[in-house]
Amino acid sequence: MVNSGFLNGLDNKKDSIAKMTHFLAEKGMGEGGVQYKMKDWAFNRQRYWGEPIPIVHCPDCGLVAVPYEELPLRLPEVENFEPGQDGESPLAKIDSFVNCKCPKCGKDAKRETDTMPQWAGSSWYFLRYIDPHNDEALADMDKLKYWGPVDWYNGGMEHVTRHMIYSRFWHRFLYDIGAVPFKEPYLKRTAQGLILGPDGVKMSKSRGNVIDPNEVVDVYGADVLRTYVLFMGDYEQAAPWSESSVKGCKRFIDRLWKLQDMTTDGEEYSSELSSAMHKTIKKVSEDIEAMKFNTAIAAVMTLLNQIYDKGSINRAELRDLLLIVNPFAPHVTEEIWQNMSFGGMLNEAEWPSFDEAKTVDDTVEIVLQVMGKVRSRMVIPVDMAKDEVLALAKEDEKIKELIDGKQIKKEIYVPGKLVNIVAI
Repeated sequence: MVNSGFLNGLDNKKDSIAKMTHFLAEKGMGEGGVQYKMKDWAFNRQRYWGEPIPIVHCPDCGLVAVPYEELPLRLPEVENFEPGQDGESPLAKIDSFVNCKCPKCGKDAKRETDTMPQWAGSSWYFLRYIDPHNDEALADMDKLKYWGPVDWYNGGMEHVTRHMIYSRFWHRFLYDIGAVPFKEPYLKRTAQGLILGPDGVKMSKSRGNVIDPNEVVDVYGADVLRTYVLFMGDYEQAAPWSESSVKGCKRFIDRLWKLQDMTTDGEEYSSELSSAMHKTIKKVSEDIEAMKFNTAIAAVMTLLNQIYDKGSINRAELRDLLLIVNPFAPHVTEEIWQNMSFGGMLNEAEWPSFDEAKTVDDTVEIVLQVMGKVRSRMVIPVDMAKDEVLALAKEDEKIKELIDGKQIKKEIYVPGKLVNIVAI
């Protein structure tokens, strides 16, 4: 901020706004506030399908609630669902439903003919799933305590934000009246990011950048589409559609299929792939739980490269590889499973376990620097002592050539990462 009086020198927007707000309040010219993007909840709909709003319009008493003993107020059976005149609900045409008596004064009155939105039912339906046949209460309290609250709420970004606010509002009311035993409806919330068009903009028919998933399935198959959508980026971030990346996932599925021709006997992991198998199973298991599907698939791709470098895979390795790929490509893995006669259905098989000790490398590659510039690399045991590492580094041919005849001022070793020698 320059040429702005008392704001001069501030280098970020947040501090500038805070100082200006304080200035305006001090001068009596304004005050700070909070802006919300959420708009008021438009709760009424002019359509037949929806929960009737239990309100009666009385010319004398005004708005009167339908008595508790008359609830639930049910929709009348109708044949014509067409909207009424002037935008009215179809219910407005049904005199037997509309005309009633005021619950308070007994005079002629009319029912509310708008219905509730889909948000009304979707704000609490998960509670009813806990005890769907109970005709005495919303749900049995013991069952609610056993099953609730919801562990994990996941949905689309544009939907889940509003719906979570609405359903949380609804749930807090139910909690206040003692209908549910837990205060919050959900323990955790996540949302998947949008898939943008190839142009990096939100898909829209008007923009002409919509990708039809059915067309992708027709060309590449459902497993390729599924794998790509999970691989294209961080699950919670928006990502643009990439045709070349779809083709890359097709190659991955093709390579997986070809493993059937490279399979040898063996009921235990081979020495060449043992560490890689345990590491990949651990990585995929943890990443799936953390919804890091893209990095889980990347880890499988890396393992697949190692298998192709080796030139073969035994039955034990293929069996467990199919298990960890199955969540991403269920159709092709199930078919390979049947072709290889592994027994039963893959989707019913137990998830493979890993040995933690075998996920830790015995050796590590470190870079060798002279004056901060990378000049060479070497592989060392992970537990090698510092003095031994430095001595070995100075024996490296490229390093020896650069420091020969020079005075070594400093030797730096960052365990498992690098050696830097300062020599003049």
